[in-house]
Amino acid sequence: MIGDLFTVACRPLGHARLLTLLCGVVAVTSSGCTAFMAPREPIPASPPRPSSNSPVPRELEMMSLPPYTIEPPDILLLNAIKVVPKPPYIVEPFDGLLIRAAGALPDQPIADAFFVDPEGMIDLGPSYGKVKVVGLTIDGAKDAIRKQLSTILEEPEVSVSLAVSSGAQQIVGEHLVGPDGRVNLGNYGSVYVTGLTIEEAKEAIEQQLSLKLEDPQVIVDIFSYNSKKYYIITQGGGFGDNVVQLPITGNETVLDAIAALGGLSQVSSTKIWIARPARNGAECEQILNVNWEDITRGASTATNYQILPGDRVFIADDPLVKFDAVISKITRPFERLFGFTSLGASSIDRVVNFSQVTN
Repeated sequence: MIGDLFTVACRPLGHARLLTLLCGVVAVTSSGCTAFMAPREPIPASPPRPSSNSPVPRELEMMSLPPYTIEPPDILLLNAIKVVPKPPYIVEPFDGLLIRAAGALPDQPIADAFFVDPEGMIDLGPSYGKVKVVGLTIDGAKDAIRKQLSTILEEPEVSVSLAVSSGAQQIVGEHLVGPDGRVNLGNYGSVYVTGLTIEEAKEAIEQQLSLKLEDPQVIVDIFSYNSKKYYIITQGGGFGDNVVQLPITGNETVLDAIAALGGLSQVSSTKIWIARPARNGAECEQILNVNWEDITRGASTATNYQILPGDRVFIADDPLVKFDAVISKITRPFERLFGFTSLGASSIDRVVNFSQVTN
């Protein structure tokens, strides 16, 4: 079979090319299978340092991100530990009142928490009826309940205290940081939290709540990290760039970023770099070149950099694909023009031939 290959190859090739082909075949056959598994050049332990003097975090040398600063459109998760209204407290709908009455009917005791319905009433039971308490102080609600029970019981003794405040419902839950940088706390107002850490936001929220609450205490956490992200820009081979925006979790690398795309596209090359913006004006912008072959085939972590907020992972296009696209853009209008001309000419010829035949 090899002799046939040489016979065919000798026709279009000269003696010099034939000699080169023979040498290549001999080298391949003499080296065995190891010729296809030749060792690569040794991978350097670390890439050249970027323009900044600070170390660059990578896959096996990741760094913890600085304290998270809140920005729109993050979502905060608030939980109220201590929500005690300042006296005198005015009862509102959905408040919970702890009511105890001595001397109540044996089969219908009154010693439980009763919630104020949207109409401002509390239902004490089928035998006692409803009492309107909204808009009253705790002492006022106590007098109203005693008055209601006096119609059924003889000289009832009543105690009323606030068990649950409806204001806690406005604090607990998820709160979106609006475009103005504030979170809305319902009746307690709003708080500006943009640029604050979680601890600083907790202090700011508690300070706002203290206007209406007695020594409030809340827990603040991030429910959704929406403001910190990075970008992957993929050149489209002369047909525009594709930009993908992904959130930062603090553990992404270049390999994770490209895996999020499903790998390199058919128009992409292995020329990849990270464009890292300057931070706080104290550093210069960084361009971190990525060796894709080393990361994937050699399992090298030297250039598998950790992705930081604001990074741009740029994937250049294949030069041949781009060249083909440019040539196609240039020649396509002429091809269409010549196609229309050829179509028009052939149509005229058919009309002329048809008229001659009919005549």
